[in-house]
Amino acid sequence: MSQAIFYHAGCPVCLGAEQMLINSINQDKYPLEIVHLGEQNHRIGEAETAGVNSVPALVLDGNVFHINFGAALADLKS
Repeated sequence: MSQAIFYHAGCPVCLGAEQMLINSINQDKYPLEIVHLGEQNHRIGEAETAGVNSVPALVLDGNVFHINFGAALADLKS
């Protein structure tokens, strides 16, 4: 089954993109997992491994789509 993971940091841009994805993506085809890296910072390494450089970002079947620019992952580590 296909997978969609949305990584974000909780900023207004991220929350708007999250709501857009929830309303738009066919979750029967792409179950959507939301990962708030500000609250789940133990998953930053996972996001980096997937190719995420900044948030908000959507990883869809292993392909990374950066949406706007809210924060670099390096900024979330500190």
